[in-house]
Amino acid sequence: MSTCISCGRKVTPEEKAVKMTCPNCGGVTIWRCEKCRLFGRTYRCPACGFTGP
Repeated sequence: MSTCISCGRKVTPEEKAVKMTCPNCGGVTIWRCEKCRLFGRTYRCPACGFTGP
């Protein structure tokens, strides 16, 4: 299972999570869980340091 980059919990297949590459460097796959997306919690790319909502 994948892990949410914002809160660190496991992302389940049935929730409305998102998988994307870093918008800045494109080198890291970022997973965000449904709750972090809903509340607009920030995330940070471990490769380039890009921070997004």
